[in-house]
Amino acid sequence: MPTKKMDFKSGQYVVYPTQGVGKLLRIEEQTIGGQKIKMMVIDFDRNHMTLRVPLERAELSGLRPLSSVKKMDEAIASAKGKAGAKRMIWARRAAQYEENINSGDPMKLAEVVRDLQRRTATDTMTFSARQLYLRALERMAQEFAVLHKMDLDAASEKIEDILGVPKEIDLNAVEEDEDVEETEDEEE
Repeated sequence: MPTKKMDFKSGQYVVYPTQGVGKLLRIEEQTIGGQKIKMMVIDFDRNHMTLRVPLERAELSGLRPLSSVKKMDEAIASAKGKAGAKRMIWARRAAQYEENINSGDPMKLAEVVRDLQRRTATDTMTFSARQLYLRALERMAQEFAVLHKMDLDAASEKIEDILGVPKEIDLNAVEEDEDVEETEDEEE
């Protein structure tokens, strides 16, 4: 018996933790293993993907409606704070950041953005840190964009403006990952 704590409607935007913001296209009934199951059909246009989630498992899967503008503003404000302690080795921190990104929670996404953002134009970051930062920023920007009716790039830019991320930085300036060494081939 499905529990219907959350009321989803076709056409509304929803957040699926591991994929980000998608649009609920419809709720359809499918027969699987002889049982009729109501499925939510969600389109993730940016990923060119359609996901079907059983309605009765929606809450358990972490599917949720968009945050309020107020909650998103609170998350962005928390990303302005001082970076968290970096006492763990990078592999553990990276795993924690990955978990936060896949949670879909705006506050946890803000934590990743806060910890990994550049504070000055001369700051550099490793390739893997940059990838995590950009993924967390994109997930926040997806929700921000829908809430403020703007495109994703404008939303990312707006969030970075609010955070005070320097504009003159070169996003391609990355440090070598600590545990990966590159070798250069010299031409003779």
